[in-house]
Amino acid sequence: MKKLLLAAGAAVVVLATAADASAQDASHRYGKWQMDTDRPPPYVNIMTYEPWGDGGMSITVESTNASGEDNAWGYDTLFDGEFRDVWGQQGARTSVEWVNEQTTRISNMRNGRVTQVIINTLSEDGNTIENDYVRMDENGKITGVGRATYRRIGS
Repeated sequence: MKKLLLAAGAAVVVLATAADASAQDASHRYGKWQMDTDRPPPYVNIMTYEPWGDGGMSITVESTNASGEDNAWGYDTLFDGEFRDVWGQQGARTSVEWVNEQTTRISNMRNGRVTQVIINTLSEDGNTIENDYVRMDENGKITGVGRATYRRIGS
């Protein structure tokens, strides 16, 4: 419980400190990133970040579950906080904005309601991304906090 409260508190601090998107550079994130997991093959989760628009990014997430079923979805962002449609997920929209040079805040909306906020932080060496997931109920109350680590596997 203490870890949950600390993580939630840290997430709230990050959520409250958005930065100017024009001073940020998305190119440091471009490439393929694989999630660390202890799940046995065939499970895999890979994010691909590519240039999109004027300084924006296109994100594709491809995964294979433990049963070998593939899934893909994605979205585009200009890091302007504007919600855009997510392809591959019905009723989903996503908004992304810079917090600082290394960190973005991703807000995931389902059927008109924000259900999750992700704090996405690129490591100083540019080879790891930490995602802190904050899940919320219909009243905005935090219902869970999780973390995933992604490692760069290609450019």
